[in-house]
Amino acid sequence: MLSKFFKFDERKTNTKQEVLAGITTFLSMAYIIGVNPVMLSKAGMPFSGVFFATIISAAIASILMGVFANYPVGSAPVMGLNALFTYTIVIYLGNTWECAVAAIFLSSIIFLIINISGLRDKILHALPNDLKYGITAAIGFYLAFIGFRFANIIVLDSTTLTTMGDLFQPSTFLALNGIFITAILFVKKVPAGLFISIIVTAILGLIFTFLGFGVSDPLMPTLPTEFISFEFDLSLFGGFLRGFEQLFSNIKNLVIILFSLVFVLFFDTVGTVMSLSQLCGLTDENGEITDFGKILVVDGIGGVIGAVFGTSTVSIFLESATGIETGGKTGLTAITIGICFLISIFFYPIIVSLFTTPVIASALILVGILMVNQLEKVNLTHPVIGTSVFFTIIMMVLTNSISFGIAWGFSFFSVLEIITGKINELNPGMIILCITFILYLFFGL
Repeated sequence: MLSKFFKFDERKTNTKQEVLAGITTFLSMAYIIGVNPVMLSKAGMPFSGVFFATIISAAIASILMGVFANYPVGSAPVMGLNALFTYTIVIYLGNTWECAVAAIFLSSIIFLIINISGLRDKILHALPNDLKYGITAAIGFYLAFIGFRFANIIVLDSTTLTTMGDLFQPSTFLALNGIFITAILFVKKVPAGLFISIIVTAILGLIFTFLGFGVSDPLMPTLPTEFISFEFDLSLFGGFLRGFEQLFSNIKNLVIILFSLVFVLFFDTVGTVMSLSQLCGLTDENGEITDFGKILVVDGIGGVIGAVFGTSTVSIFLESATGIETGGKTGLTAITIGICFLISIFFYPIIVSLFTTPVIASALILVGILMVNQLEKVNLTHPVIGTSVFFTIIMMVLTNSISFGIAWGFSFFSVLEIITGKINELNPGMIILCITFILYLFFGL
């Protein structure tokens, strides 16, 4: 029955191979269980609530991907969009977390409409690839910057704005060790290296605490009082309903937030699906992805589910490549990932005690490195492209806002294209976006 449903013979795989691939992918993306609650708690959300929302939404989204799209990938709240949620929508723009979750819900609905209506192909051809890859790289730099801030390696300074922190502070020294461990495992291409580095760093933190370093520091890992939890915090369920009033109270706020979320989600997801499909051989003789539309629709449904449970945007993880390389080719891999997430929900006490911000800082930095690799696809020697991508990166980091980074990049690209006499190469959508972003930057409209 499994063989027929998941097309084992057609894709040349078996149950054992698929389950092993699912476990491998889960271990590669399991860091999100600790990272996402830390990120979203900065927006005022309860850690325990985000923890359970993260796990439940990841489990449901992954299982749906396996059952309905027969695609060997895991889904969970993705990095980059959780940073946009916390640092741009909530902290910078001053919205409540309920408003941010309502925006996640609407952006996922829009994402669904784009794919169902056939707008997907038009959008893909409307924007230059260099700018898409440049924005992904910019988010990578931004995530790395947040990681260094989490580690207190970079701290605020009244004179120079930022400076290097005290590396001998216990929590900072622990984070620094974690970064080196992560870098070594990454260079050595160790499977599930990021998950392993977090576990090793957490254990190292326990040793530091046991030896008396940073005993009173709440950022240092401690032994949990219990190891298994049977109390599930679902307090964030349906919280997005309370955020609609604030979200629609300011049209400018609404447009900028939704555009940023949909833009990042769309191109990040499409790029991820294209890469993973080629890796697992789910493309036809023309290079077209098998069930491309179905995959993206299921992914959009996952985003809606995440918002309902109260977390940032849920989407496909690029780390799914680890399971695909292990042999995952069908939806049974995705179902296995979902089951692993459900099992991990019982280990909340361990995660909350061990996965402190210095421990997960290395995860943010490594994900940043992986995203920055997209720069290799950008023609930086082209003056217009190079200038636009530069402003996207520098302004995203310095303004602490993904939206501002995108706005600066789009504005410079469009204006420079017009000045160099290439206005005919700009489609109407790009011109409208350019005008919108310039008004947003200069007049706050």
